[in-house]
Amino acid sequence: MNLSPIILSIPIYFLLIGIELIIQKITKKELYRLNDAVTNISCGITQQLSGIFLKVLGVGAYALVYEHFAVFDIPTNWMSIVALFIGVDFFYYWAHRMSHEINLFWGGHVVHHQSEDYNFSVALRQGSFQIIWTFFFYFPLAIAGFNPIDFVFVSALVTVYQFWIHTETITKMGWFEKVFNTPSHHRVHHGRDPKYIDKNHAGMLIIWDKMFGTFQEEEEKPTYGITKPINSWNPVWVNLDHYSQMAKQIKTIKGFSNKMKFLFYKPGWLPPELGGYQAAPEVDKSTYKKFDTNVPTKLNLYVLYQYVVALAGTALFLFNYTKLDLIFQGIVVLGIVSTIVLAGLLLENKPWAPMMERMRILTISIAGMLAIYFLGLSLWFYLIPAAYFLISQTVLPQPKTRLANA
Repeated sequence: MNLSPIILSIPIYFLLIGIELIIQKITKKELYRLNDAVTNISCGITQQLSGIFLKVLGVGAYALVYEHFAVFDIPTNWMSIVALFIGVDFFYYWAHRMSHEINLFWGGHVVHHQSEDYNFSVALRQGSFQIIWTFFFYFPLAIAGFNPIDFVFVSALVTVYQFWIHTETITKMGWFEKVFNTPSHHRVHHGRDPKYIDKNHAGMLIIWDKMFGTFQEEEEKPTYGITKPINSWNPVWVNLDHYSQMAKQIKTIKGFSNKMKFLFYKPGWLPPELGGYQAAPEVDKSTYKKFDTNVPTKLNLYVLYQYVVALAGTALFLFNYTKLDLIFQGIVVLGIVSTIVLAGLLLENKPWAPMMERMRILTISIAGMLAIYFLGLSLWFYLIPAAYFLISQTVLPQPKTRLANA
């Protein structure tokens, strides 16, 4: 069973999301939109699932460096854990900051900033490729001699801490804000307004931003999102879009040196002959409108139903995937990802999505029955894929009317 603090915190995450939804109901403020929240959590699902196969870059690489290059053997006690907390948070700041200041790295982190809302579900919106560009920032801790088990535990706690700062329901927090990262500080970080961009990179301790010149106080309410909105509810595409745009752009850049600068300089950098650095534009708040799509209520309810099934399947899988062989893991991951991708495409009103959804329902139901057969489970288990097939086919609305983007 997976005992990662991040996985164990899943029930708390959704409890807090539920509380925020109640606050939305009471205050009449629009904190959540179904399509955006579903996409946020879908990105969290894809990041956790891809992390199963990329964990060698995180824990594995750290353990390898520790085994071969550790200078000291630091014992586990309260003093070393406190020191490790500070070290992890410090290197998190630099990994996070470089994820904003290097174009190639930004492709792994941009996913977290794409949402135009700001609520607890945004905390779960994580890029699947981010670990590729950040795992090596923590190697100094391995070389110092902090053992991998302590590192994994402390890193997870630093990540869990950052969940609660993704909310508009908590305003200023007085003295606490002088030292720690808070919702107010992190709202700034998610702002696309020029004054807010690339500010407040802290994980737990805001002191790093104050020390290294990247701190910005929250003043007017930020406009959330990225300078070029993604305009998609597809959790796979939102992970690929930045790299797709980079691939197109780099073809227009002449010279090896300029191509390397494009990869490793700040997002927006271009050579002089292509216009030079493209600074973030001011946001015209009088005309600004969030990306949205208008779909029938029945389709929203259907997507929500499929989403609850996908979440339950994901949670069950994350707690038990170590018991499965690699091929079975891949099949389960493919089933979950296809479910959330089709949910996004249905919310985008893609005309061919309902047909693809019916094919997905049939395929997953058959795969479920085959898995039950090969695992030698009781006949009663066949009722699960059978019921899923019948309910899904019955509830999925017929594609009578498709409304354009709102």
